[in-house]
Amino acid sequence: MISRRLFAQGFAGVMAAGTLAACSSEKAAAPAAVTTAAGHTKFAALKQIQAGPLNIGYAEDGPANGPVVFLLHGWPYDIFSYVDVAPVLAAAGYRVIVPYLRGYGSTTFLAADTVRNGQQAATASDLIALMDALHVDKAVIAGYDWGSRTAGCVAAVWPERVKAAVLVSGYLVTNLKAQQQPLTPVAERGWWYQYYFSTERGVLGYTQNRHDFNKLIWQQASPTWKFDDATYERSAQAFDNPDHVAVVIHNYRWRLGLAPGEAQYDAVEQKLQAAPPITVPTITIGSDFDGAAIDGKAYRSKFTGRYDHRILKGVGHDVPQEDPQSFAKAVMDADRL
Repeated sequence: MISRRLFAQGFAGVMAAGTLAACSSEKAAAPAAVTTAAGHTKFAALKQIQAGPLNIGYAEDGPANGPVVFLLHGWPYDIFSYVDVAPVLAAAGYRVIVPYLRGYGSTTFLAADTVRNGQQAATASDLIALMDALHVDKAVIAGYDWGSRTAGCVAAVWPERVKAAVLVSGYLVTNLKAQQQPLTPVAERGWWYQYYFSTERGVLGYTQNRHDFNKLIWQQASPTWKFDDATYERSAQAFDNPDHVAVVIHNYRWRLGLAPGEAQYDAVEQKLQAAPPITVPTITIGSDFDGAAIDGKAYRSKFTGRYDHRILKGVGHDVPQEDPQSFAKAVMDADRL
């Protein structure tokens, strides 16, 4: 399993050095462009559907009868991470579904008294509920950051629903016990925002300043990606969701053991805490953000099915938006593993 230690060291290294060099026995992909290309600025269609405790907003592209791909975004990003990936997959015949995670964009809770829960078992259960609502039995799932963790959790707990997976940064299933172990000072620095969020000052600060806060995270996590203001502003609208702050704060506090999960997700969470292997065909992607873990060796043993690992140098954390062609190719290749 990729550890919080290795992941934090990678992020700290990106902050300190801009880009990182790393060696790997895997074949490295060609360097990606780091400037924002003139690409798509909107999706083919935006839709809503009731699924589980949510009314989920999602983008859709491609033929209705095509094989289904779910693309999952992270924090602090949104569905526009995939605005240039979706058309590539749609042109290849896939039905592409890009949902807003709980707390983002047009995804809202159906009940006012539902806990604004950001734990991994909740977001994974959301995806299963969405698949059920759309009558999708099995699909390729792909993601980065929260999206990679969510996709990995679904693949680990519900392998019968997953045809193949693409996971940026590899195996990100959170182990709460491991999260309690301290890191080196330079590695801890990479998690500054988590410690900020553990305070009430942090809640107030994120509530008041989330626009600039999240732009700073974009810059730190992808220091060579020269995104323009229009690109950021498209995604920043998703952070105006009324539940965004609560879900984000709960996510990070839960990971640090500072907030409880919900009993309804205990059975799923118990399975995840056992660090189950992922048995479905999977491609993992390492980028500059991953630092020492870019070669994928730290988590290779967690994937027991057909597998490939790819390295994208010159790419930061938002892999699908920074290098949409490589990400789309990984999805199609995973489907053929």
